[in-house]
Amino acid sequence: QINEMFGTVVVGVGIAGLARIRDLMNPMPSSPSEHLKLFGFVSRRNFGNINEAKQISLEDALRSREIHAAFISTENRSHEETIRMFLEAGKHVLVEYPMALSAKAAHELWEMAEKKDKVLHVEHIELLTEEYKQLKKEVAGKDLVKGTLHFTGSVLDENKTGFPAFSGIARLTWLIDLFGDLTVTSATREVQKDKNYSRMTVHFQTTNKKPLTWIEERGPGMRREKKINFCFTSGCLENFPQAPRSAVGLFMQDQNLFAKKLLGQVSKEELAAEKWRILRCLDLAEVIQQHCEQPEKI
Repeated sequence: QINEMFGTVVVGVGIAGLARIRDLMNPMPSSPSEHLKLFGFVSRRNFGNINEAKQISLEDALRSREIHAAFISTENRSHEETIRMFLEAGKHVLVEYPMALSAKAAHELWEMAEKKDKVLHVEHIELLTEEYKQLKKEVAGKDLVKGTLHFTGSVLDENKTGFPAFSGIARLTWLIDLFGDLTVTSATREVQKDKNYSRMTVHFQTTNKKPLTWIEERGPGMRREKKINFCFTSGCLENFPQAPRSAVGLFMQDQNLFAKKLLGQVSKEELAAEKWRILRCLDLAEVIQQHCEQPEKI
């Protein structure tokens, strides 16, 4: 077990894919990541080599006996198909969130991974930021009265990234992780095509029937930022607590977690809780999309 090495391939070389290649080539000393060995990368574009990493074909990646795990960093729309191919080929999978753009696909892929006894790991670096870790400490043990999480960002190509409830699932993940299970009470979306502007507003209830609102707003030149307003019986939290910068990069933290799963070092309880959270968020994202697209049917 101690000397076990897992050959890996990175699929897709956008910003995340390049970060993955860098981190796989420079693992943290004495971390679980030292058990991962980068074998190459797959891209539709022709690169040849990136640093010392060599480009290989998708077919070779799927067929190679030396590759045990795939890091999927393609656009959201193709996650599902790519995960399926690598699971079918008997490989472990790490995929950037969202793992799929429908809840049904996500549940099917998870079942498939379990049947094949493979690790399916969904990256959630938004839970690994120091800012978030401090926020979670701050919120712990407090009684929520009501809250809002408002995200703004630049325009996305929805043909590639999917519906905002899926592309913005990091925000939903925060809310579920902070406040427990939620139900959608309503969701609407305003789109101004000519202005390239969109705003999705979702209303939730906690299990204690407290209201939470998530706003996902995107338009040209909008700064990427999150605003919070969480009111508790003890007072309101309107700014993020001060947080130090982490010494370890977010993708590296995530890579270490994946490697720990491959090495069997993550408890069954943790794995079960994570599975519940990921699939629950995808279920909710789908409910939100249905509310926004067919309000009259609900």
